[in-house]
Amino acid sequence: MPSSRKSNSKGNNISEAKQTQPIYVIQEHHATHLHWDLRFEIDGVLKSWALPKGAPQDSERRLAVQVDDHPINYATFEGTIPEGSYGAGEVIIWDRGTFNLESYEPGKRLVVDIQGSKLKGHYCLFHFKPTEKSWLFFKVQKSNLNKKN
Repeated sequence: MPSSRKSNSKGNNISEAKQTQPIYVIQEHHATHLHWDLRFEIDGVLKSWALPKGAPQDSERRLAVQVDDHPINYATFEGTIPEGSYGAGEVIIWDRGTFNLESYEPGKRLVVDIQGSKLKGHYCLFHFKPTEKSWLFFKVQKSNLNKKN
């Protein structure tokens, strides 16, 4: 995170209480286009996807565009990214919590059990265009977790 970013963490420091489960966060990002940044702590970084239309509700499937990994401390960032900087605009935490990693095939599929304030339950990220950064993000029923997509 560039030092030019101004943070208003408002006590949202996830590391204040030692986490035994990995971090999950969605940040609402008012940049050139409003979108939501979905992040999961995996392998010491925040694996990240941009959600152009927000988190899926019920049976919706939402586009998730994979973006660069972010450092863990970015999970608590809220504030303003200054004009002229990449991602300029306001960032607020829309949801946060922890997750259990149910299944992980790097570059192909990620299934998690999210315990957030707003999102709860089993969700899947599925890479449907291997030559692109396009994934689908959707909620799944626990009974469907072992079925092939």
